[in-house]
Amino acid sequence: MRDAQGHRLTTASEEAARRYNAAQQNLLEYRLNTMQSIKDTIEADPCFAMAHCLRGYQFMMYGSFSVLGSARAALREASAQAEGATPRERMHVGALRAWTEGRTGQAILVWEQILSDHPLDIVALRLHHFNCFWTGRQRSLRGGAASVLGSWSSAVPGYGNVLGMLAFGHEECGQYREAERLGREAVRHNPDDLWAIHAVAHVLEMEDRQEEGIAWLTRPQDHWSDRNPFKGHLWWHLALFHLESGNHGEVLSLYDRSVRNDGSTFYLDIQNAASLLARLELLGVDVGERWAGLADFAEKSIGDHGLIFTDLHYMMALARERRFGATARLLASMEEFAAQEGPDSAEVVRKLGLPLCRAILLFEQGDHAGAAALLEPLHNNDAAIGASHAQRDIIDQYLIEANLRARRLSRARMLLAERTRLRPGNRAAAERHLDVARRIHAMG
Repeated sequence: MRDAQGHRLTTASEEAARRYNAAQQNLLEYRLNTMQSIKDTIEADPCFAMAHCLRGYQFMMYGSFSVLGSARAALREASAQAEGATPRERMHVGALRAWTEGRTGQAILVWEQILSDHPLDIVALRLHHFNCFWTGRQRSLRGGAASVLGSWSSAVPGYGNVLGMLAFGHEECGQYREAERLGREAVRHNPDDLWAIHAVAHVLEMEDRQEEGIAWLTRPQDHWSDRNPFKGHLWWHLALFHLESGNHGEVLSLYDRSVRNDGSTFYLDIQNAASLLARLELLGVDVGERWAGLADFAEKSIGDHGLIFTDLHYMMALARERRFGATARLLASMEEFAAQEGPDSAEVVRKLGLPLCRAILLFEQGDHAGAAALLEPLHNNDAAIGASHAQRDIIDQYLIEANLRARRLSRARMLLAERTRLRPGNRAAAERHLDVARRIHAMG
């Protein structure tokens, strides 16, 4: 049996192979039924090692310790069936093992080796891309897809997905023209590829092309109803375009109906919601009681350090709701995790997660000078916490506001000057920069 890209699959069941290919495509397109399609594959052949491995991968992509036990169970099943599997499949099992053990860097190296031998392995590429994203490896994010694209053609299923990944890699490396060209080409190949749609949205965001961004992402509310919670991140991007256009009422409406509309506890939904509320409040917009539900979930999730970037958003919610007992527990849990020797992310918590969370706590407690002092050394040096430039921009927004509230106007002016130079279309930054310059001039 073969997968859609021609790799040998260790299963004697045509039905299992068919279901595996469907599951693989569902994963690439963020379909709600991805996990069910993987279960259906295993049902067709319980001895199919790669299907068990794909199940473990899917659990790990949830970005939460709450499903780590399920991922490890899938690993045990995959390992038990791996003896007769192909070398490529056994390497996938090895990558899953490294990932579940917190050795993400090692898993990335294994996927790179798989791609060296099998450049059409779309699962290895997708997992490599995903983990480079969440470990802040922008050049590798671009490099993975760039290194294999020459082996692909438009006739191979998944070609559009490779273009979408390369487009996003170019965007995160600041190569916006190439990113937009490839992203739009990817969407033409596969209009169902949310990642390619997302790559173009990032270009429009970073270039402050708000009207184009609104046109690119505006859809009927149920347009992506068959997709997993990643669809909420696209609605978040649409909300950002409205936010930067001054349409605050529309931002709140989008928040309620599409960003935080179903009480989801998926990591990306929490990040989207907390970040959007923080951005609104930093602009002086009243968000009402919307923080409370996020803080409730954050308090229940203390100790889940699956993605350190999510911890940062837990702190936003808890500190904003002034649940300082919970913030102390969150920091203590992060300190305990950071003391571990095994997981790669422990060092990230030590160097970035803890100072960022402490800074946000100080900000909400009114110690703006203290918050700025913690944030300053991390300015332009926070990529290892993962996520995109657009997502991490909230950190810079806290830094600018902390300096303004601490009356460190010259530093705020410098930060805003950098912002307006790099994003000349950002009207809000330009207006604030001018206002701060006037205030400094008035002080003589």
